Amino acid sequence: MALSLAEAQAAIASAQDRATRTGLRVAVAVVDDGGVLVALGRMDGAPRFSPQMAEAKAAGAALWGLDRETLSQPRPSAGFMAEVRTRNRAPAQFGGLMFKTPLVGDTGSLLIRRGGAVLGAIGVSGAPPEQESDCAAAGLASFSR
Repeated sequence: MALSLAEAQAAIASAQDRATRTGLRVAVAVVDDGGVLVALGRMDGAPRFSPQMAEAKAAGAALWGLDRETLSQPRPSAGFMAEVRTRNRAPAQFGGLMFKTPLVGDTGSLLIRRGGAVLGAIGVSGAPPEQESDCAAAGLASFSR
């Protein structure tokens, strides 16, 4: 069960709508379960580096299984690599991805789940942490509609 581009774009639109209603300008990234970017949207006026941070937050959430509920319990690297192997990704391939996209475990990112399976994650950057989390939650809510 894969995350579709249409679903990712709807999540970004929902998160950006929440940001607009609260007077914020943010970047929102949606990645698949392997931390690979599906869609990215940067609002006009969002901070310059917010797109990279949004993607890094989403990738960190997807690959470490972290979201705000588990943020205080990061996985050790051995567990992280075991999960990579479980997902049939060769560590050599995965290492290249890590150099391209930093992995950040931070607020403003949430796992996207369906039927108990992790499909990916959404990451938001460019606002105070509580507001980023609120925007990410609004984006995540689009999956239940």
